[in-house]
Amino acid sequence: MANSLVEFFRNHGIPPLLVVFLISLLPIVELRGGLIAAAILQVPLWQAFLVAAIGNMLPIPFILLFIRQILKWMKRFKWFAKIVEWVERKAEKHGERLKKSEFWALLIFVGIPLPGTGGWTGALAASFLDMPLKRTIPAIFVGIITAGIIISALAYGLPGAFGFLLK
Repeated sequence: MANSLVEFFRNHGIPPLLVVFLISLLPIVELRGGLIAAAILQVPLWQAFLVAAIGNMLPIPFILLFIRQILKWMKRFKWFAKIVEWVERKAEKHGERLKKSEFWALLIFVGIPLPGTGGWTGALAASFLDMPLKRTIPAIFVGIITAGIIISALAYGLPGAFGFLLK
């Protein structure tokens, strides 16, 4: 998916760092996709990491503060109602896992880069669980940084370490 997004933005003349930022803003791909895009675009790691982390973190406070009201409004429309129900089921499913030890569970949930995890989903689950912002935002932030370290190692480290196999 990241490769397709990179090509789309590249074909429209978007500068590489802006591509990383925009991809990192998106749900599902988030920072993970942004860092993979950065590696494809050969953006220096430190710049990519900073821009991707900012891009991934930027929507989190808005999700935490406004998602319930937005979903409630969306439920009024038949087509959106199905999407909202799917989002609520996903948040409830992941929310059950987070209830036990909120901070650490949320940090690990966001920090392990698996499909369906990340800052957006973590913020949704935290919102549905009414987790306090003073614990939620730091947990999500540290989780995003953790995921960034893991993906950076994979996107930047492994191709260099095993580059000889690709020649």
